[in-house]
Amino acid sequence: MEFCLDAVTKTYTEKNGVQIQALAPLTKTVAPGEFVALIGPSGCGKSTLLYLAAGLLLPTSGRLYWRGAEKQSQTAMVFQQGGLFPWLTVADNVAFSLQDREFSQQEIAERVAQKLARMQLSEFADAYPGSLSGGMRQRVGIARALVTEPDLLLMDEPFSALDAQTRRLLEDDLVQYWEELRPATLYVTHNIAEAVRLADVIWVFSPRPGRIVECLTVDIPRKERHQLSARTQLAALEETIWQEIKAGATAALTQGGRHDD
Repeated sequence: MEFCLDAVTKTYTEKNGVQIQALAPLTKTVAPGEFVALIGPSGCGKSTLLYLAAGLLLPTSGRLYWRGAEKQSQTAMVFQQGGLFPWLTVADNVAFSLQDREFSQQEIAERVAQKLARMQLSEFADAYPGSLSGGMRQRVGIARALVTEPDLLLMDEPFSALDAQTRRLLEDDLVQYWEELRPATLYVTHNIAEAVRLADVIWVFSPRPGRIVECLTVDIPRKERHQLSARTQLAALEETIWQEIKAGATAALTQGGRHDD
């Protein structure tokens, strides 16, 4: 199945009646198993696109659909701050996304236990989010998304609030978990190096209204991107991206409006 964007736009109307166009018409396709990073200046509509893909927002025009779907598609999202329910335990948070599916309670328990073990969270199954570190809360959020085995995984700057060391460790973990299921993925980030480390394809956005001004492919296999031999090529790609968004990032500092991503 391919996830398709067909001339998708989004315009917000402020309380004072002013309209803010977050996204210019976007037409793109995400292939099965493709990891796409979305990067661009603040306010360019990256997160808006994610919320449209999740069905949490409706497009102003255009449509988002699956091509070649033989079954109902499943979408899961990992939020910037985890998005966990503080009154539920870790196990119950992970199980929450399975409650409306056709699984027995035993099947849900087995799936949750398996995912917690894979994410090294088994001993925290009965803990509450408030007792966990930021990195562990994000691992719970990732487990909650992946337990559904989604066709489309949406990630909205999931590691941006973490320290640099925890961030790199979780990036490595994410790659391992992602490789097992390989869902089509849209990953929003402001971190150019992170986009280059993780993605197969990078969509570079213009300032608002967001449009894709560059679509770059990372040809180096992920398992080789940490090697010294790859650093020159990856550094060149990072510089290409930075030069593309540099002017837009400067302009974004002067743009108003509440819809920052």
